[in-house]
Amino acid sequence: MTSDATSAVTSGTAPARTPAVVLRDRTAADLPALVDVLAAQQPASGYPHRWPLPFPTEEFLVRPDEERAWVAELDGAVVGHVSVTSVPDDRFGAIWSAGAGRPVEELGCVSVLFVGPGAQGRGVGGALLDVAVAHLHAQGRTPVLDVDDRDGVAHAVYLHRGWRVVGEARFDWQREGAPPARMLVLP
Repeated sequence: MTSDATSAVTSGTAPARTPAVVLRDRTAADLPALVDVLAAQQPASGYPHRWPLPFPTEEFLVRPDEERAWVAELDGAVVGHVSVTSVPDDRFGAIWSAGAGRPVEELGCVSVLFVGPGAQGRGVGGALLDVAVAHLHAQGRTPVLDVDDRDGVAHAVYLHRGWRVVGEARFDWQREGAPPARMLVLP
């Protein structure tokens, strides 16, 4: 799947008609729908951890260090999101860099990945993850991410897809008393 083209992915088995998942670049016009999707999925996923957010949700979605972002649509409705951000040259970047065996500038972070509750289990999250990873690989960069979902679905999916844990760290966005987030690299 290329990151520069609109991609269509169909999910596994289903009734006679399975809606295609369409991935495309995020636009400013997508933000209101993404705010609604993020809010709808938050009670079940716990993501983001602080809810309601102490700042506008649009600032959570559009990060200052963002390089590119995509949305997923099913039947024309926005149902998911992912972005790629740069990796900071700080203590977190140092953990990923050591784990990947590459300098920070050769890494890219998969960020703000979520799927609305009505679209879960249809391959949307996997398609979003794939487009972000393909984008980074096309640039010769190594994908990294962090996950606070130590024993949950997201963590298990990443490990199943070949990501490996390279460290742990506490981030300012984590809930009080939560264990450190795991920092993962896709070799």
